[in-house]
This record gives sequence, C-alpha cells and structure tokens, in this order.
Amino acid sequence: MPASGKHRRNRSSRLTRGLLVAGTGGAALVLPVIAATSASAAQPAAAKAAVTAPAPAKKAAKTYTVVAGDTLSKIAAKQSVSGGWKKLYNDNRRNIGADPSLIHPGLKLTIGAKAAPTADRTADTARADRSEKRAVPAAGKSAPAARPAAAKTYADNLDGWIRESLDIMARHGIPGSYEGIHRNVMRESSGNPLAINNWDINAVNGVPSKGLLQVIKPTFDAYHVPGTANDQYDPVANIVAACNYAADRYGSIDNVNGPY
Repeated sequence: MPASGKHRRNRSSRLTRGLLVAGTGGAALVLPVIAATSASAAQPAAAKAAVTAPAPAKKAAKTYTVVAGDTLSKIAAKQSVSGGWKKLYNDNRRNIGADPSLIHPGLKLTIGAKAAPTADRTADTARADRSEKRAVPAAGKSAPAARPAAAKTYADNLDGWIRESLDIMARHGIPGSYEGIHRNVMRESSGNPLAINNWDINAVNGVPSKGLLQVIKPTFDAYHVPGTANDQYDPVANIVAACNYAADRYGSIDNVNGPY
C-alpha cells in the first residue's frame, strides 16, 4: 500500500555534519572539522587529576638510643625494621663503623633513613678520602700492595684491660660499661689482677676467688669466653668471664653493686 505522506529526506548523520565539501565542480574535497575536539577537551581534565592526586605518605624516620645489652638484631626486631639488622647497619654504618657488633650505650641510630654522620665520623671519613686520593697511582704505575690493618693495642694497666675486655664483650654480645666494670673491680680487688681471697667460704671449700673480679674456678670455667686466656689471673680473661656470668645472672655487670 503506497504511503500517504511525502517522502522526507533522511537526517544527515553526525559524521556527515562534521564534514565540509570544498569546491563546486565534479570533484569535491571532504574536510573534517569536528572530529578531534572531543578528545582534546578530555586532556586538561586528565592532566588536572594527575597533578592534584596526593603523593603517598612516607613513614617518618626516628632516632633510637642504644642501651646496655642491645644488639642490632634486637633493635631491628623491636623497632620492626624492614630488612632486619643488615638494613639498620647499612643505614647507620658511618656512625657504627666497620664492625656491626661494636655498638655502645648512648649511640644514636636512625630508624627508617640513612643516618647523618656524627662529627667524629665526618672527620674520619674526610681523612679516609684524603688517604684514598693519595693512594691513587699515577698513569702507567701499578698500585702499591695494600698494607694489613694494624692490630689494636691496649695499655698494660687497668684502663687498657677494661677497654680490651669491652671490645671482646661487644663481639660476643655481652653487656657492660666501663664504669660498671671499674666500680666492681675496685670493690673486689682494688685493681690487683693477682688478688686472692683465702678466708671466705669459697676458700674453705678449696675454690678461692681470684683476680680482678674475684671469680672462683668453676664460674670461670663455665663462663670463660673463647679467645681469651684460660687463666683466672689473666686480667682480660677474668673480666670477660665475670661479666659473662653477671650478664647471665643479673642482666649486666652494671647491675652488680655488691658481692655477687
């Protein structure tokens, strides 16, 4: 059945409206005029969103002060350091030094960031840098053989014995301070490494207390630290064994203020 209305022209598509026909002859050049506008309009909004997006918050670094009995492993565990004691050591190496076991009470460690060097470490680093520059060989010359590191020396007196003992204790994780050791040595032997007690109950039982910190033979044998002399009268071996015993029983030689 024929339609009763007039035929209507189809409405031009969006794409067709977006084109212009140039020329009046038989050939025509079709030019797009709208296509790119919608895409370009979206770019400023995306850029604005990228600029205004907040940066993720960084965890603030903090400072920890070493106390007697601390080790890097204990501190890393207690402070939940990601990467453990190695990360803690690497962040604080300039202030700890070459041996991670040699930390002392009062040393400040940075948790969560690289530590700035202390004044003495800065001076040490500067001296090391100067030495390294002097050691660089001229072109065509071979580098001199490296010299072995000189062994640390200690005075052969009470001060030297205590300092050597503290270094050994640090390597073995035995707590104690110079003051704590010195105080107990002066009470027990007045600083005489050959002191012996021949009158108390230990002497009656045949095991007299000997040396700077007056330890008996069974205690010395049980708490003797490898690498020290196996001799009760040896001042360093006596101090280290006594401090090892005091750490086991009292937490530290620093906590001993009378007969132990």
